[in-house]
Amino acid sequence: MHENEIATKVLDICFDIHRKLGPGLLESVYEEILCYELVKREIPFERQKAVPVYWDGVKMGVGFRSDVIVAGKLIVELKSVENMSPVFSKVVLTYLSITGLKLGLLINFNERLLKNGINRIVNNL
Repeated sequence: MHENEIATKVLDICFDIHRKLGPGLLESVYEEILCYELVKREIPFERQKAVPVYWDGVKMGVGFRSDVIVAGKLIVELKSVENMSPVFSKVVLTYLSITGLKLGLLINFNERLLKNGINRIVNNL
């Protein structure tokens, strides 16, 4: 599957979750349900994957933990915050750069309309 196809499937799941539960829950709840739905659909993913950072060719250890990496091609970072900080998008772009992945979704479930909480971040796509 192409990155955009994967993103469409993830967004469909997120819209369904938000439609049924609405805003206001903890990020971990939305993450748990998203992963449950990915399993149901047999879409491969890694949850809270530790990603190392290399410096001078030396592995420095865990650089970050990605909320969900779907099909080895899409980073999904979930939030449930009152206000999205501009740094969140920059962080996802850095994650993409470190992993060599091309597409990330930053999704804030704490919006009345979920479409207002979706940021698509690309890295040489």
